[in-house]
Amino acid sequence: MLEVKVPSVGESIQEVQIGQWLKGEGDWVARDDNIVDLETEKASVQVPAPESGYVRNIRIQAEEFAAVGDVICELEPADAPKESTPQSGNGDSTTAVSKTPAEDSVRVMPAAQRLMEERGLSSDQVTGSGPGGRILKEDILAATSKPTTAASKPKTTPVLQSAELSVGDDGGAGSRVEEVKPLSMIRRTIAARLVEAQQTAALLTTFNEVNMQPIMQLRKKYRDAFQQRHGVKLGFMSFFAKASVEALRRFPTVNAEIRGNNIIYRHYNDIGIAIGGGKGLVVPVLRNVESMTFAQVERTIGDYAAKAMDNRLMPEDLQGGTFTISNGGVYGSMLSTPIVNPPQSAILGLHAIQERPMAVDGQVVVLPMMYIALTYDHRVIDGREAVSFLKTIKEVCEDPARLFLEV
Repeated sequence: MLEVKVPSVGESIQEVQIGQWLKGEGDWVARDDNIVDLETEKASVQVPAPESGYVRNIRIQAEEFAAVGDVICELEPADAPKESTPQSGNGDSTTAVSKTPAEDSVRVMPAAQRLMEERGLSSDQVTGSGPGGRILKEDILAATSKPTTAASKPKTTPVLQSAELSVGDDGGAGSRVEEVKPLSMIRRTIAARLVEAQQTAALLTTFNEVNMQPIMQLRKKYRDAFQQRHGVKLGFMSFFAKASVEALRRFPTVNAEIRGNNIIYRHYNDIGIAIGGGKGLVVPVLRNVESMTFAQVERTIGDYAAKAMDNRLMPEDLQGGTFTISNGGVYGSMLSTPIVNPPQSAILGLHAIQERPMAVDGQVVVLPMMYIALTYDHRVIDGREAVSFLKTIKEVCEDPARLFLEV
């Protein structure tokens, strides 16, 4: 048996959380195929199989924690299952595939098996939604959330752990269930950093609004040609990223940070873009945005978004950053006060676009408007600089030709 251990995933990282087992007990895995997702305080990493073989003795379940170097499962080296050839003379040309006993039965993932036992269910009461009909933890939760008849209820009374509290067992209005889950490693880090920002920085937020009609018209005019040439859609974020570069050039203090008793001015723009991923909000960083084209910005954001949904972001994707843009508008937010991502000194918040009546040259005109917000560290940035920075974002976005004419 080969021991599969938690690898070193970063200089300062000593503990990980099991995210999801990609292979279950008894599953065959090819060499270098991923066995399990691990969650660190910065990103997700995958552990590949050191050899081809069968997964055995999973020791740590999903959502549990392990230290670097801990054995999380074992691997029994073996070649790929071979297809058995039909016996001569039987007239059956169908190839029969040899299976292990574990493959003949319904596959229940380890986390699902534990939850199924706690709630007194059997595998024939749950429909699996995983590959090959495997039963996942989510299937158990879905099955127990549905109303059941007395005939279909398990006869065994569920054994409730400290993570659950049930009042009443008739499934009626008196039923109440609480479920306790540990914070993920990424969520722990997010929580710690947000509290750090609130406690150490003098945060203040200023607001403005942008008429999005010029950008929307520009996108509509060049949308098809842009996508045909670059293979990526022209979105709003590239406009705000490039507008931020222009504003940061005019007001470099917004791009600075406090380090001890010094202020560090960065003459480059590494802009973090907040993205909702499979494990929550993450902020991958676009490096040297001042040197990127619109297509490069959109393509890089798209690549990061795909990685975030699959939990494939690496720690280096999230490190650094001199400024951050967060778009709460994609979730419908009208107005918010985003929190600075330390040690950065400012963050730009974008919001939903809504048509509103506006006064233009003495006339009431309906325009697509967006509120924008800049939260900044008042220790570094004066109010005049913050207001002027946000005004620059507004001016550039309302006249996007400025981005190309450098005026």
